[in-house]
Amino acid sequence: MGNSYAGQLRSLRFEEVLHNSIEASLRSNTVVPRPVFSQLYLETEQPLAHDGRADDDEDDGSESNSPPVPYQMKPAPEGCCTTDGYCQAGRDLRLSSLASDPLEVPPGFMLVGAKSPSLPDNLLVCAVDCRFLPDERGRYALLGFLGNCMGCGEKGFRYFTEFSNHINLKLSIQPKKQKHLKYHLYRNSQGVLVKGAPICWRRNDIRIGQVGLSLPEGQVTLDEQPPSLPLTQQSHTTVSHSGSHVEQISVSQTRLNGNPATASSSQQSLNQSGPGRPPVAVIFINLQGPKQMPGPPPKRRHKGWSPESTATNLPENSIKTPPSSLAVSTLSVSSIIANSSRSDSTALPSSSQRPSAVFSPPQVPVIVPEQLLHCKLFPVIFKGHALPQLTGNVSEVLVSSLLQSCYLSSQTLPRVYQHYGASPIQPLSTEMQVLLTVYYLVQLGPEQVPLIEDLEQIFMRSWRESHLSEIRQYQQPQMTATQGRHYGVETFSVLPGLPHLSLPSQSQQPLTPGQLPWLAQLAASSCGEGVVVLGEKIRSLAHGLQQMFNRLIEGRLQNTNYVVIIVSAPGQETQSCVVVTGKHQCRALAESMFSPCESLKEIKKQLSTGVTQDLIQYSSSLGEDGDMDSLLDRANVDSSESSPVSHHLESSDERSPKTTNSPKASHTPHHSKDSLSPKAASSPKGTCSEYSVEWREIRPIQLAVARKLLSHVCAIADSSTQNLDLGSFDRVSFLILVPPSEVTFQQTIFHLWSSGVLQDLGSLDPGHVSHQEAERYVVKMDQSAHTRLDNLIREAHSNSYTLYILVHDHAHWDISSATYSSSDCGFGLVDRLLNSRHVTDATNILILHVTSFPFTLQTQCTRISPYNEIHWPSTFSNDVDLYHEKTRYFGASELLESIHSGSSLPLMRYDSSFESMTSALEERFPELHSAVIRTIVLIHHYCIALMVASGRVGGLHSLQKHTSVETMEIVQSLLTSARQCPARHGHMILLRIPSLALAAWAHKRLSRVRGQLGLEESFEIVLGDPNQPLIVGKTFTNQIKTWLKIKDADWIPHTYLELEALPCILILSGAEPLGESLPRSLKYCDLRVINRSYLQRTTLEQELGLAAYLVKADTRPAHNSGSGSDVLESDAEKLSSTDNEEDEGQQVKADSQQSQSCPDSGAMDSLPAKSTTSLSVQKGTVDTLSPLKSQRHRQPHPSSQLLPYPQLYRVLPQVPSHSQAQPIFQPQPSTSSQTPTHTLPQQQSVSQVQVQSKSTSTSSASVSPRSSSPRLSCSWARGVSRPPSVLLPRTLYNIITATDSSGLPRCTSFLPHMSLAWASSFRPLLSKMMTCTEQSLYYRQWTVPRSYHMDSSNRAEGRSDNFHPRRLLLSGPPQVGKTGAYLHFLGILSRMLIRLMEVDIYDEEEINCGAQAEGVQYHPPNASWPKPDAIRTMPFDYNIHDPKYDDISVIYCPGYKPSPGGNAVRQEDVYLRRRTSRIKLSKYAAYNTYHHCEQCHQYLGFNPRYQMCESTLHAFTFTHLLLGEEIQLYFIIPKAKEHCFSFSQPGGQLESMRLPLTSDWSPDCIKSPIFTPTTGRHEHGLFNLFHAMDGASHLHILVVKEYEMAVYKKYWPNHIMLVLPTVFNGAGIGAAHFLIKELSYHNLELERSRRLEGGGPAGDVWPFIIMADDSCVMWNTVDSDAHNGPVEHAVSLKQVLQHMEACPDLSHYGLCGVRKWSSCGLAGNKLQEPFSRGHVHDFLLLNVDQTHNIQYDQNRFTCHDVDFTLRLHSAGLLVCRFNSFSVMKKQIAIGGYRTFIIKAKMTDAPSSVSPSQYICAPDSKHPFLAAPAHLLLEKYLQHTSHKLFPLSIKNHTHPVLSVDCYLNLGPEVTVCFVSSRPHSVNVSTTGLLFSGLLLCFADTFVTPGFLKKFTFLKGATLCVISADRSSLRQMVGRLELEEEWRFRLSDEFQTANAIEDRPLFFLTGKHI
Repeated sequence: MGNSYAGQLRSLRFEEVLHNSIEASLRSNTVVPRPVFSQLYLETEQPLAHDGRADDDEDDGSESNSPPVPYQMKPAPEGCCTTDGYCQAGRDLRLSSLASDPLEVPPGFMLVGAKSPSLPDNLLVCAVDCRFLPDERGRYALLGFLGNCMGCGEKGFRYFTEFSNHINLKLSIQPKKQKHLKYHLYRNSQGVLVKGAPICWRRNDIRIGQVGLSLPEGQVTLDEQPPSLPLTQQSHTTVSHSGSHVEQISVSQTRLNGNPATASSSQQSLNQSGPGRPPVAVIFINLQGPKQMPGPPPKRRHKGWSPESTATNLPENSIKTPPSSLAVSTLSVSSIIANSSRSDSTALPSSSQRPSAVFSPPQVPVIVPEQLLHCKLFPVIFKGHALPQLTGNVSEVLVSSLLQSCYLSSQTLPRVYQHYGASPIQPLSTEMQVLLTVYYLVQLGPEQVPLIEDLEQIFMRSWRESHLSEIRQYQQPQMTATQGRHYGVETFSVLPGLPHLSLPSQSQQPLTPGQLPWLAQLAASSCGEGVVVLGEKIRSLAHGLQQMFNRLIEGRLQNTNYVVIIVSAPGQETQSCVVVTGKHQCRALAESMFSPCESLKEIKKQLSTGVTQDLIQYSSSLGEDGDMDSLLDRANVDSSESSPVSHHLESSDERSPKTTNSPKASHTPHHSKDSLSPKAASSPKGTCSEYSVEWREIRPIQLAVARKLLSHVCAIADSSTQNLDLGSFDRVSFLILVPPSEVTFQQTIFHLWSSGVLQDLGSLDPGHVSHQEAERYVVKMDQSAHTRLDNLIREAHSNSYTLYILVHDHAHWDISSATYSSSDCGFGLVDRLLNSRHVTDATNILILHVTSFPFTLQTQCTRISPYNEIHWPSTFSNDVDLYHEKTRYFGASELLESIHSGSSLPLMRYDSSFESMTSALEERFPELHSAVIRTIVLIHHYCIALMVASGRVGGLHSLQKHTSVETMEIVQSLLTSARQCPARHGHMILLRIPSLALAAWAHKRLSRVRGQLGLEESFEIVLGDPNQPLIVGKTFTNQIKTWLKIKDADWIPHTYLELEALPCILILSGAEPLGESLPRSLKYCDLRVINRSYLQRTTLEQELGLAAYLVKADTRPAHNSGSGSDVLESDAEKLSSTDNEEDEGQQVKADSQQSQSCPDSGAMDSLPAKSTTSLSVQKGTVDTLSPLKSQRHRQPHPSSQLLPYPQLYRVLPQVPSHSQAQPIFQPQPSTSSQTPTHTLPQQQSVSQVQVQSKSTSTSSASVSPRSSSPRLSCSWARGVSRPPSVLLPRTLYNIITATDSSGLPRCTSFLPHMSLAWASSFRPLLSKMMTCTEQSLYYRQWTVPRSYHMDSSNRAEGRSDNFHPRRLLLSGPPQVGKTGAYLHFLGILSRMLIRLMEVDIYDEEEINCGAQAEGVQYHPPNASWPKPDAIRTMPFDYNIHDPKYDDISVIYCPGYKPSPGGNAVRQEDVYLRRRTSRIKLSKYAAYNTYHHCEQCHQYLGFNPRYQMCESTLHAFTFTHLLLGEEIQLYFIIPKAKEHCFSFSQPGGQLESMRLPLTSDWSPDCIKSPIFTPTTGRHEHGLFNLFHAMDGASHLHILVVKEYEMAVYKKYWPNHIMLVLPTVFNGAGIGAAHFLIKELSYHNLELERSRRLEGGGPAGDVWPFIIMADDSCVMWNTVDSDAHNGPVEHAVSLKQVLQHMEACPDLSHYGLCGVRKWSSCGLAGNKLQEPFSRGHVHDFLLLNVDQTHNIQYDQNRFTCHDVDFTLRLHSAGLLVCRFNSFSVMKKQIAIGGYRTFIIKAKMTDAPSSVSPSQYICAPDSKHPFLAAPAHLLLEKYLQHTSHKLFPLSIKNHTHPVLSVDCYLNLGPEVTVCFVSSRPHSVNVSTTGLLFSGLLLCFADTFVTPGFLKKFTFLKGATLCVISADRSSLRQMVGRLELEEEWRFRLSDEFQTANAIEDRPLFFLTGKHI
C-alpha cells in the first residue's frame, strides 16, 4: 500500500525529504541517495506490530529515511590501541571503569553512553555538545557533531565518523550518532556515574512518552531550567505546529490592552517558571501513544531550528500567552518524575492501547480573526490532547496547556500499582477524561471560574470508583504497612457541588470514542447555552476552532462560557480542547496566569501609560447627580458652620468635646497637616480613663512555646549525634532576620527593646537599653544583610564558647534559590546566606525559622527535621482554657465560623453592590486589569461616602446610591468613633492595595477629598509602603504622644502598633504583607481589591491573617461568634438583632455579682442579619434599605437562617462593661427563645432612633442587671476586643467559604506556594482531624520544591541525613504572638546556659561547733603543712561537723555539751532537706558525661569524632581473712592506660598496679591513684577530671558494681574500672571502701616485691591513695594573705593534691582530708586553725600502709567513715584535716549509695514498710523484706532507738556504750565509743554512768573483765548483735552477761529476712 499522503506534495513534506536526501548524500560517498520524488510518492507506511508499535529492532533510530549504508572503517594509525572499550590512546572508556572517577565536563557538554557492537553489556563514556543532542521530545538537535574523548581528553571531534574511529567502535555500517549514542549518563546521590534515560532521537517513537516519564532524578527536568530570561520574556504559548507534534513557543510581552506586543530578544525552549511566578508549569510532554505525525521541519546544518522558520506566516512574538495557567494548579514535570518508573501499559491512555491505530491527518493552521477585541474578551484555549497551530491575530488569544498537564498526570498511576500483577487497574481513558471535563464545566455557576484542583479530584474519584474492588483487594494485605490513616490511597466522597457520576467500571464497559460526542452534548444540554460541545461533523480541532471563532464573531456565543471541541473520528485518537468564552471567566483566567509580582508590573504599566484615565473620568461622573470633582469644589467648608451630622453627633453625647473645623484650601496636600493651626479642634483636652496599652505583657501560652523551643534545643544537645554541645557555651548571641519592611524592622526592634531579653543576655545594663542598641540585633533581609551575616560568621568562628541563634522571622517570604535568583532582585538572599556552608557547618550557630505558613518549608527535600518542628498549641481543649489565657485568638477559622454561626452580621463577607459595579466596569474596560478597576471604584466609593458622612455636600440622599452599603458603614464608623471619646480615640480602617502605584494614587485621592471636605483633623490617612518609614502628620503624632505620655519632642511613630486608637485609614501596599502587626483598634479589614493572583494557600491565608486578632477571653462560656456594635456607629447588625431573654434569665444571678455588666445581648443575637442596612442621614432622617432588596446583595444562606419577618428590626442598647471587650464567638443554641419586642420602621428620624435607644436602655436596666453599669464613653474601648470585619471579593469569598469532602475550606487543598509542586495527583485531601504534625508529614510526602525553591538543592533520595541538625521551625497563626515567644526563648536559653555553667552546691554550716576549743592556736594561720607533734598535742574532735550527719547520734566526749535546741534548723530547711547554693563552675570543675568540650574529647574517649577506646578485661585474684574465701576481681583497662599496670608479659596476666616512689615528683603528675566508688550515676557522676586536674596525668579508677559494668563502660570508655565481686552487688559503701583499701594495701605489697626483685628499695613505694565521692565538683583554697581577711577562691584538684602530697611529714598521718565548703565557712571562726584533728569525709587521702590493720566495715551502709575514723584514732594513728582546702559537693538527685529502697519481698505485699517492721521475732510468720540484713538493722536502730534505749533519750550525761563500733542510734541518743584493743586510745569514762550497752559482733578482745570497767544505770538496756542465734547465746555466756543483765525469751529478735538472706539476730536485756 502506498503512503497515505501519496500524491499530496506539500511544501513542508517536500522540504523535509529534500533535506533528508542532502543529509544522506553528505554521509555517504558510495551509494547514490534515493531521488527526492521517490521518497515523496513511493514511501510506504511502516508495518505495525501487534502492540501498536513499529518494529524498530533493526531501525537505526535516525530521523532520516535513508536506508542503512555499508561502511568500511579506516584502519587505525600504526601504534594506536584497538582494544574494545579503549580509545586509540589506550585509555579506558567503559562506564564500569569510569563510574567513580571524577570527570571534567566542559560547559555546554553532556555525558552520554555510546553503544559498541563488540561490548553489548557496557557503554562507552563520551562528552557531546548539547546542541547536537535532542531534547526530551526529540527536537532541537543540530546536525553534525562535536565531542570529546573522556579517556585521553582529546577534544574537538567535529565528525562522528572520526570520533567513532577514535573510540574503536569497529562498525560495519556507516557511523551515526543516532544509532550509537544511546543513553544519557548522570551521577546518582552516591556520586556514581550510572546509565540514565535513552536519548530521544525520534519524535515519532512511541517511547517518547515513556522516556519523558522516566527521567532520572539527577537530570534537570522541564520545570527545572534556570529562569534566565527576565519576567517580560517568560511569557510563553504552546501552539501545535501544523501537522506535527512540535509545539511552538514564542516569547512575548503579555498584555491585556490589545496593543501590539513588545518583541523579545530571545526564545526559550522550555516553559520555565522562575522566582516570583505562579506555581504553574506548562508541560510539553506528549503521551499520545501511536498517534504519529509527519516528520520534523527542515533542518539546517549547525543551525537551530526555530518554530518560526516554517512555511507558516506566524510572526515572531505574536502569540500572547501568560507565563502559566491557573495559579492555583500546578502539575509540573517534577510531579510526574516523582512517579517515574511507569510501565508501558500504564503510561498510555487507554484509547492508545488498541491493537492498531491510524495516524491522524495533518491539521491546517487556525486563523484567529481580528475582531476579537470588539467582543470585549480574550478567549482562553485550554489544550486538551492536542492543539493545531494558531495564526493571525494570536495576540488576543491565550493558550494554556494546564488542562493537558492535568490529563497527563491523571493517567500516570502511582508507583504502588505499577507491579500489581495482571490487575485491570488502568488510568482513565481519554474519552472518560473529556466527558468528566464536560460534566465539571456544566455544574459551574455563571460567575464561577474553573479550578484544576477540582477537576483533578474528579478524575481521581472517578478512577477510584472505577477500580474500587481492585484497590481494596490490593490495600488489604498492605494495610499493616500503611503509615497513618491520612497518607494512603483512599476513596473520596463527592465533592461539594459536583455531580456524583455513577460510571461503570472501565474494565467492564469502556467508553468508546463514538459514544463520547453525544454523551458530552447530552450533559451540556442541561445548562442551556452555558457549555457548547462541538463534536458532530467536526473533522479536526482546526475545523472546530475555526467554527468557534466564527460563532464568536457572529455573537452566537454571548451566553456561552465554555466551548468544548471533540474530535473522535473512527480509527483515530480522540482529541479535544476547551475554549473559555465567558467574559468573567476569561478575565479571571487571564489574570490568574500572572504571578503577584507580574500583576503588579502590569498594573504599574497601565497607570504609567495613562490608559486608566477613561475609567477615572467615568467613575467620577455621577450621572444626573453631577461630577464628583465639581461637587467637591462647591463643598462648603466654612468653619463657622458645622454639618448637620456632626452637630447631631456632638449633641448626642454630652461628654464629647465640641469641635469645629477650620477652613482649608480645597486642594490641601497631605503633608500640610504639619502647619495646622494650634487651635485645631482635634487637640484633645479631655482624657479617656478606659485607654490602656499593654505591649510588654507575656502571655502564658508564649511562655509554654518558649519552653517547647528550649526543650527541642536540649533534645538536639542530648542526642547521640553530638551536633550541639550546650555545655560548651557560656553565653548566647542572636540576630533576627526580618523581611525588607521598615515597619516590620522597627516593630521587631520595639518588641526586642521592651522584652528585656537584652538585659537577660547581660550585654546591656537594665534601664540603659536604647533603640539604637537593639538595632544591632535585627537586620532587614536586603543587600545590607550580607555584611551583618559575614560579621556574625566571623564572630562565631572566633568565639566558639558563644551560641549564636539566627532567627529567620517570616520565613515563608523568601524561599527562592540563590542559583536562580539574581543578586539585585532581592530574592534568594535567604538561601545565599542561611544555607551557606559557613553557617550550616558552624557548630555554634543554630537557625530558627519562624513562620505562620510552615508548609512552604515542608517538602520532600526540606532541611528541617520533623522532630525539630514546634507548632503553636491550641489554647482551648473541649472549651477548657489550658493556659489560663486572658486572651483568645481569633483567626481565619474563627472568621469562617462567624459566617455559619447565624448570629448578626458575619465578620467575613463580600460587598454585593461593589461587586456589581466592578463587574459592569470590567465588561466596559476589558483591557484594564481588574485590580485597577476595583481600586478606582473602591476609592471613589470611599470618597462619596466621605462626602455623604461629612454632610458638606448637597444631595446626600442621591449621592448614597453611588457608594455601597459596606463602604458607607466603614466611613461612618471612622468619623463617629473619635467624636464619642473625650480624648478622640477612634478606629483604624485597613485598605489593602497590593500595588504601590495604585496605593499611592489612592492615598493622594483620599487626601485630596479629605482636604476639600475639611476633615484633616478628623482622621489620618497613612500610606503603608514597606520600603518607606511610617509617616504620620504632626497633629496626630502629638495626639499619640499625649495618649502614651511621651515627653520626647522628637518622637515619631515607627510601627502600626503605635497607631493604637488613632482614627485613620491605613493603605497597606506591597505584593504581600511582610509581618506588620496591626493595632487592636483595627475595625475593618478591606480586602476587596485582592484578585485571583493570590490563589495559593500561603498568599490567601496571609491576606486573611491581617484580620487575626487577640480578643479578651470571656469569663463565661462562649455562645456566639457575632460581632457587637456601637449604637452610633451605624453598624448593620444593630438594626437586625433581638434579645435572647432566656439566656438573660440564666445569667441574671451570675452577672449580678459582677462589678460591671456583661456584653449586651445584641452582640449575641442568634437571628441572622444577612442584609446590610445603611443608616443614611440627611436632615435628621434615616433611610434604610429594604431588607428584601438588600438580601439580594448578600451571599446566600440556608433557608432556616432567613428571617421570618425581615421587615422587623430592633435597636438595642449598647451596654458597656469590662466583658464587652471580651467578645463571644460561638452560636447560641437554637432552642433559645427569640422574641423581638421593639421594632423600627424603615423611615424614622435619627433623634427618634436615639431616644428609643436611650429609653430601651433605661427600661432594660430595670429588667436586666447587666444594664446597670455606666456606659463606656470611648468607642475604642467598646470595640477594642472585638475582632475586625473582613470584606473580600466575591470570588475569593466563594472559594474560601466552600468546603471539600473532608469538611475543610477549599483553600486548604490549594498548592501551598508557587515555588512548590504536587508530587502526585493521587494524593489524598487534608483531613479535618489532622494535627499540625500530621499536616507537616502530609506536605513532606506530597509536595516537592521547584528548581527555584531553595530546598531543591537538598535532594538526598529519601535519606534522612539531608536534615540540618541545628535548624528549628516555629509555626503559629498570624498575629498570635510568635515574636514574643521566641524572644522569651532567647532569654530562657541564655539563662539556661548560665544555669548549665552553674551547679547546686551543698551550702550548709558545720554542726556541733559548740565544744571547739577557742583561744588555742596550734599552727600559724598561714602554715602550709601540719606538724605531727602539734597534731598529737591537739585533742581529737569526736564531734561530727558534716551537716549531712545532722540526724545521727552524737559521739560522747568529755566537756562537750550539746545545745539545748540541737542543731539549728532554718525554716527553709524544713522543706528542703539540705540547703544548696547556685555556684558557677570554675575552669577547674569536674564534669559528668554531658560535658563535651574540645579539650577533653580524647580524655573521654567516646566522641564519634574519635576512635572508640579499646579496653580489655583483666582478672585479679584477691584473698583476705575477713572475706573468708578467695575472690576474683576484674579490671577494665583501656589500651591507653595499660602502662599504669604491670603484667607477667605483654597481654598476659595482670600482676599489679604500678605505684610511684615517694621520692618521685613531677609538676604534671599526681602520685596517688584516685578511687571513686559509684553506683547508679553513669551519666551524672563527676568522673571527668580533665579540667580539675588542669591537664596533669593521673590514675583514676571507677569502682563499680558488677551489674553496672556495661553501662559505665559505655559512658566512660576511657576510664579504668574496678568491678566489685558479685557478692557485693547488694552491698553498701562500706564494702566498696573496704575492698579499695585492702586491695590497695595488697597492691602495695606486690609493688614492694616487684621493686625488690628489680633491686630497688622496698619501703620507698608511695603508700597513699585518694578515695573521692562521685559528687565532688570543685575545690577551693583560702588565701590568708589577702588585705581584707581570708579569701576563698577556686583551685584545681591538681594543686590540692600536689600540695598535700608535698607535705614533708605526710607518712606520719594515717588519714587526711579537707574541709567541706560552706558560704559561711570563713565568717564563723576568726581564729581559723589551718589544720584540725577530727572526722574527715568524702575526699580522703589514706595511708594504706599505716592503716593496714584497720579495715572499713564491709557490711556497713551508713556512717562507715565515722566508724572507721573512730577506730583509726583509737589505734593511735593521726587524722588531719586541711582546713585551708575545701571541697564542693554537687547535689545529684540520682543514684548514689544512700538510695536503698526497703520493700517487701512478696510482690503482693504493700510497698511501704515502717521501721518497726524491719525486725521480727525468730520463727514468726512475719513478712520478709527484700533488703540486706545489715541495712535493716542500721535503719531499725536509727529510727526506733527511743524504744530500745529509753533511758538514753536526750540524756547526754548517760550515753550508750558502744564497743569497737559506732552505730547510729538516732539524733536523740549519745553514743560513747570505746575500743577493746590493748593500748587503744579511749575517752575517760571514770565516774560515767551509761544508759545502755551495744555489743555488735564482739570479738575476743571483749572480755567480762573489760565490761566490768564500766558502770550502768539501773534499767539500762543491753543490745547484743550476732550473725546467728548460736553465736548470740555463746557470746552471752562467754561475757557472763546474765550476772548483771536480765533476759527474756521475748527479747530475742532477728531482722526481717528470709533464711537464705542470712538474717541478723540480736538480744536485748535490762541491767539489774
